[in-house]
Amino acid sequence: EPKCCSVLVLKWADRTDSIAFNCSCHYPPRASRMRSPRSFLAAVSGHLAGRQAPAAPGHHSLPVRTLQTLAQREPVRLKKLSAPDTGILELTLERPEVKNAISWELMTRLRGAIHKIEADATAKVVLVASSGPGVFCAGADLKERRHMSSSHVKEYANSLRSTFSYFEALSIPTIAVIEGAALGGENATLGLPETGLAIIPGAGGTQRLPRITGRSRAKELIFTGRRCDATEAVLMGLANYCVPAGEAYGKALELAREMTKKGPLGVRMAKKAIDQGMEVADMRSALAVEGECYEQLLHTQDRLEGLAAFADKREPVYTGE
Repeated sequence: EPKCCSVLVLKWADRTDSIAFNCSCHYPPRASRMRSPRSFLAAVSGHLAGRQAPAAPGHHSLPVRTLQTLAQREPVRLKKLSAPDTGILELTLERPEVKNAISWELMTRLRGAIHKIEADATAKVVLVASSGPGVFCAGADLKERRHMSSSHVKEYANSLRSTFSYFEALSIPTIAVIEGAALGGENATLGLPETGLAIIPGAGGTQRLPRITGRSRAKELIFTGRRCDATEAVLMGLANYCVPAGEAYGKALELAREMTKKGPLGVRMAKKAIDQGMEVADMRSALAVEGECYEQLLHTQDRLEGLAAFADKREPVYTGE
């Protein structure tokens, strides 16, 4: 996306502070890595608490509210890891103050991040995590929803449902790093509590959960709205691993590194074959899906590299071609 770089210059009697910002036509300004939004706001507040910033000739002072708006953290952050973890992306939910409740803005930014991931030919695996300790995602932003009309709630639910479907359809693997609650590890709990609010899981939960746990168990979890811990989640197939508290990210990164060693085209086609094959009516149709995915790999350089590396007893070097 096209961006420009602007610099906010804060002039005081004895010093000048320059804070760089990146801006675009679609998103509000965001602070660069020169200083985090929180520390920047604290620094500005400290100056303003002690004295009034003098207005330099030719410059206009900015009100505190404007500075606070500029310093706000974006609700979704997408980061590409550097070598030796090239190909691994981190998608982080950044609303810890509300337990990453999904607002309209967060959902919009999430869709934008998914679009960037799918358009990135170098992306191999995505880690989805939370910036705040003790919670992964609290579900929909109910405080925001209280002010919505029925038609707006319907529009929100439809948009959220399509966003998760868009996420599910990514061509590369995604790994959720859950430390704490994931609603609507040892200290991780998962659940769909919507019936307690006299509604149903409306972002795909009533369809995805029974496909994972089976119809009977899904009904129990949704009808009661109860939470399950990490151990039970693994037993039901909702999670792949249960690790001690604080070790979820390390385990997720370990898995991601193993995946990035494999042929990226092979991983993409395997994901497509599994996902699409599970949705057809019979085994014959499912095997046809597998055959189509396999055929797309027959004439790739990576397939030849894999065979050559096996014959030479060395590690393959895949290029995604």
